[in-house]
Amino acid sequence: MIPAPPSGTAPFALSVLDNAHTAVGQTVEEAFGEVIALAQLAERRGYHRFWMSEHHAMPGAATSSPQLMLARLTGETNRIRLGAGGIMLPNHAPLVIAEQFGMLEALAPGRIDLGLGRAPGTDLATAGALRRHHDANDGFPQQVLELLGFLGGDFAEGHPYRNVHAVPGPWQADENRVPRPETSPETWILGSSPYSARLAAELGRPYAFALQFGDADVASAMRLYRENFRPSKALAEPYTLVSVGVVAHDDPTEARRQAASSAMAMLRMFQRKPYSLLPPEEVEAYPAGLQEQQILETYTHRFLNGTGPEVAAALERLHARTGADEVMLVVMGHSRQAQARTVELIADHYALPSR
Repeated sequence: MIPAPPSGTAPFALSVLDNAHTAVGQTVEEAFGEVIALAQLAERRGYHRFWMSEHHAMPGAATSSPQLMLARLTGETNRIRLGAGGIMLPNHAPLVIAEQFGMLEALAPGRIDLGLGRAPGTDLATAGALRRHHDANDGFPQQVLELLGFLGGDFAEGHPYRNVHAVPGPWQADENRVPRPETSPETWILGSSPYSARLAAELGRPYAFALQFGDADVASAMRLYRENFRPSKALAEPYTLVSVGVVAHDDPTEARRQAASSAMAMLRMFQRKPYSLLPPEEVEAYPAGLQEQQILETYTHRFLNGTGPEVAAALERLHARTGADEVMLVVMGHSRQAQARTVELIADHYALPSR
């Protein structure tokens, strides 16, 4: 299961995350078709995983249910690991998630990842509609334990859910002669803070740090995770992943323009405006105020952009700072062609094994 071998000549494994962002003038149907094409490209080019994220009430991000898209991708790919990065667990009943990911694991045995986060993946009003109570985040650790109990079929004697089973699942119903599944989803803890690092360490689970969201102290979180890691049946040693926004292009100027388009989407989200990705020309023509310009510059810089070798050098600096076992490219940019080119150029730079 873990650890994964380094990809090609890279000192770390390489994976891809797609937020299913839609661009102005693009339909959701077209965006989903491009997601499938990108997953297939990532598989052909030797990437280790392909993940999708959960967002709600955001027209610019089309995956309110990544597990539904993953179900489609199990039939469109053959080797690459597929996962949710992540499922925002306080939005869901743990039993339902265990059932859904048990089904995915049955469709693609040994290829399914379940990343768990506690953020709502949306604004406060929508979070209220999803969660119905204001303290949903507070129960996240208990929700994770409950989910792991359903996935493992190993609630303690006397637990109220001892005889509640997630189907498909690892429990053995002798009276029904149900075969025991050979594999189960690989479960991760996601986050961008010391809180998530501690929880992942206590549970003995792999830890994924989302650096694309902000300038958080990733190095300290990684150190905290490793220092407090407790081996578990799922994982004997710490395993870490860092995800980061990336645009690689043959032309570094075009890479920056594509990154600026994603930066504008972030600005519009902060302003509570529709944030489907605008063409680079519109971003360049936007009369930004001083504060707006600072936000645009900050995010354009945060999303690693440049030629393939330039982006690879930035990834290696990130690896040196964090010691991450795996780096996940969060593909950015208005153009789906540019996103695919990012995947190609990084694969070329590290001589990933084409399939």
